[in-house]
Amino acid sequence: MTRVLIVPGLFGSGEGHWQRYWLQDHHDVRLVEQDDWDFPNLSSWMEKLEAALEEAGEAYIVAHSLGCVLTARLAGREAARKVKGALLVAPCDIPVTEALHSGHLSFGTMPTEALPFPSMTVGSLNDIYMSLDRLGMFGRLWNSDVRNIGLAGHINVASGFGRWASGYGFLEMLKTRGRHRRPQGFSAAIAAPI
Repeated sequence: MTRVLIVPGLFGSGEGHWQRYWLQDHHDVRLVEQDDWDFPNLSSWMEKLEAALEEAGEAYIVAHSLGCVLTARLAGREAARKVKGALLVAPCDIPVTEALHSGHLSFGTMPTEALPFPSMTVGSLNDIYMSLDRLGMFGRLWNSDVRNIGLAGHINVASGFGRWASGYGFLEMLKTRGRHRRPQGFSAAIAAPI
């Protein structure tokens, strides 16, 4: 069975976050642990992600916030061959995140290369970390299927997302699609948060 790697963002995904529930709910899900969740460094975070992919052999990635940016940085790297698909939930925009959390990030600029693996980017109408316009733009650049789930904030505990069972449906869609991807673009489909 192909493993699922959970890739949190800045400050990690603490107690009550849907990523933590996903770790509890499935035996094939593993956390990509970082040495420093509070002061992310791109090179050290990438080293941990690539090591987790190497250990897994192949895996789906379920990323949140800065973890989405890290996953998008796999484009052009050897480790990308091991990614079966990526669910990118509420990606953060680096300039906005740097402004909101001054002095915390060492992550460079936003990645703009098309992803060499199937992906789905899930965002919302009112995420303070990335505007809807930017969400659509990066979805196109990454060649990712973008899903807008409405007024869902940053799709985290603060915006009312605990277990987020409906998110499993997005992962299943991604798995089903596999390598047979339909034309990419922005979808305004609304899915109710659970």
